[in-house]
Order: sequence, then C-alpha cells, then structure tokens
Amino acid sequence: MRYVSTRGEAPVLGFDDVLLAGLASDGGLYVPETWPQFAPAEIADFAGMPYRAVAARVMAPFVAGTIPAGDFEAMVAEAYAGFTHEAVAPLTQIGDNDWLLELFHGPTLAFKDVAMQLLGRLFDYVLAKRRTRVTVVVATSGDTGPAAIEGCRGREAIDLFVLYPDGRVSDVQRRQMTTVADGNVFNIALQGTFDDCQAQLKAMFNDRQFRERHRISAVNSINWGRVMAQVVYYFTAAVALGAPHRPVAFTVPTGNFGDVFAGYAAHRMGLPISQLVVGTNRNDILARFFRSGEYRIGAVQPTISPSMDIQVSSNFERLLFELCGRDGGAVRASMAELTDRRGFHVAADVLERTLELFDSCRVDEAETYATIERTLSQTGELIDPHTAVGVKAAEVCRREAGVPMITLATAHPAKFPDAVERATGIRPALPPALADLFERAERFERLPNELAAIEAYIGGRASVTLVAEPSAP
Repeated sequence: MRYVSTRGEAPVLGFDDVLLAGLASDGGLYVPETWPQFAPAEIADFAGMPYRAVAARVMAPFVAGTIPAGDFEAMVAEAYAGFTHEAVAPLTQIGDNDWLLELFHGPTLAFKDVAMQLLGRLFDYVLAKRRTRVTVVVATSGDTGPAAIEGCRGREAIDLFVLYPDGRVSDVQRRQMTTVADGNVFNIALQGTFDDCQAQLKAMFNDRQFRERHRISAVNSINWGRVMAQVVYYFTAAVALGAPHRPVAFTVPTGNFGDVFAGYAAHRMGLPISQLVVGTNRNDILARFFRSGEYRIGAVQPTISPSMDIQVSSNFERLLFELCGRDGGAVRASMAELTDRRGFHVAADVLERTLELFDSCRVDEAETYATIERTLSQTGELIDPHTAVGVKAAEVCRREAGVPMITLATAHPAKFPDAVERATGIRPALPPALADLFERAERFERLPNELAAIEAYIGGRASVTLVAEPSAP
C-alpha cells in the first residue's frame, strides 16, 4: 500500500514512513493511494469473529508490504488485550432500532484508546527495525492526550510532548495526563484554545529545521495510523446488526473529523453505510458546512463537551480531497484561502454529492443536558456530553427508521462528572484503576501561545537532537 498527500506535492510513501511522518511535507495529510475493497462475502465472514481478528483483517491492506501478517496480528492482539470488555467495542440498545457503540473500555475511558493502544506498538516496531527514536508531539482537546500517553509511556524509542489548552479540558482529562510519572512524557498547558495547540503543532511541522533536528512525529488524528485503526469498529458494529445484508447508519459526535472520516473510509471499502451524521456542539463549523457549503472559522466557544471545542477540523481536508476528485491543487487552493481569508466555499455540485451520504446537526448546551437526562430516564444508560450530542443529532437527522442507527459513545461519563451530575443528579464514579486519580501529584509546564517558547521547551528535553552538518565550502 502506498500513500499520497491531500495537497499533491509530497513524496508518495509506504506505511512505515507515513506512520513516522504524521503530516506530509507539503502540509497535507496522507491517504491511501487507492481504497482497499471488501466484497460482501468477506464482510459477512466477520460475523462472530473476535474484534482483534476483524481488526487484523480490515487493517491488513493498509500495512501490506511493510509489516508481515504474523507480526501485525500479534501487535493487534496485544493492543486490545487490556480492554475491560471482551468485545472491545460492544453495542448497547437504547431504542427499537437505535444503538450505542461503546468505545470507552480502554485504559483512558475514551475512543482514542482504540487507535492509540495500537499506534504505540506500531511506532515501537518500526523504530526498532530502524534502530532510531523519535520525538512525538501531540495536540489534544482532552482525550487524545491521555490515550497517547497510555500508548507511548515508558517506550524507549519515544519522547512524548502533549499540548493541551490550559483550563479548557475536564479535570479528569487533565489529571490523566499530568499525573503520569514516566520520564519520557512531558505535558504542556498552552495558554490558548485547542485550535491554538493544533496551529502550533502544524507550525512546528512546517519548521523543517526543527522538525528534522529532533525527528518530530505526531499521533494526532492527522496520523493515518489513527484513522486506520478506527475504521475497524464501523465494520464490527455494522456486521453485528446485519451488514452486509442490510445497510446501517452511524452518528458521530466530532470536532476534528477524524472519527467520522474513518466511517467514510469504511464506506469506501465496501461497508453498506447509508448515512453518516456529524454531531457538533456550539462550535459548529462542520454543521454550517454541510448546510451551506461554506467552511468558515469562527471563535471557539467553551462547552460541556470540550473535546469538540474545535473550529478548524484538520481531518476535513481528507474528505475535501475526495470531494475534489483527489485534486491536490484544488485542496491547496482551498487551504490557502482558509489561511488567508479564514474560509472557503465548495461548488454546489460538490456539496450535493456530499449530502448523498452526510448530514449534520448542531446541539446546544441545553439540548445536551436534556439528552443526558432523557437517555437515563428512558433507557437506564448514563452517557457523557459528547455522546449526548451524538444521540440528539441522530434523532434530528435520521433518514430511515428501518435502518439501524448506531451512535458512537466516545467517552465514559466519569470523564465529565460535573456535566453528568448537573443533568441527572448522579455523579459517575471512576473505575477502580483510576479511583485515586485526584490524589496523584501533577506534573506539567504552563507556556504562552508562542512557537518559540514551545520549541525551546521541547528542544531542551528531547533525547533526539541531530547536529546539522556544516555546509560545503
């Protein structure tokens, strides 16, 4: 499998190079050169298979030519051995034809674990083969950071630096990052929003000298390995509810568009998905795009679903690439307009094609609280605010009552206890493994929203520091 950049000017790479690169050298994101295809009979064979077996089968084409099948299967099995539910991503019924896909049974209680537990092992494998190490930098709106830390902590070939927006993540999310004592983990509380964290990460990647000097890599959802691993649970959930013999629909609460793009990838690979609903909170750049065809940056508004407090959805560029007929030049032009004018339009025919599969809905704070309370009273299920956004969006946007609607439950309610308690009067308890989280000492550095300060901090602590060779006379 080979990978191309959404902006069309970076080298075509194999999986191992894409994994370590994260962002393409032209500023774009890597996607498969062609989408692998699964025939209906192959999809039907997934029924009854353990999650790890389906995962190895679905992801095999993406690592083909880089990782031998036996090695990859072993990594996949190890990645999911620590999940607290045997099914890894089980389904829970909440209505006649409505389901929650529980993605919070990993070590940090969020859907990011499904990818990060594998990604850390993939990094280890590739770095060991190359006998080298990297400096991984990640920007997080709350869930990616803890999951990245759990996937990378203690690994000999990785130094991990996590940027999170100071004061804009939940207390549980913050402490899941800042109480980790491993010496290869460094937390940076950036004085800004998540979009600022993400912008600084991209600026760092575009600083070629710094990037090469410290071998900077990324495990944000800009890294294709993250999206690849998330494709799997679309297949397992759909097959459990009758695919490929009948279509299914999914609703995804999302900010950065990575999780829902994984659903789009599954659709392109042959899974019969009839509808993808994008749920947003008040930070509704995605909902506005699907309504009007205009992608325009607004001000980030803090909400009770902070992992979605995003106005620049990085992975949307991957969808734009597909919508534009894989025209890298067109994507470059749109991204330049986004930088210069804070927005761009797509043509009416492009939007029309998009809406054949996608719908979107904006859910405000009052609706989120009401959905948490109503879901508990009607089903007995306690859900977190992000999942509540998804449940409400599914109700508003659903096209066909006879098609199973699967809403991604992206986080455990105990990660957001204040919002859940306000909605229901019940304060969800953390699982036993995290019961002493608020007693642990924290370790982090607060930095201004300045690239120079961030690079100085990382440069002074990263183990990888390559000395530039002198220029030829």
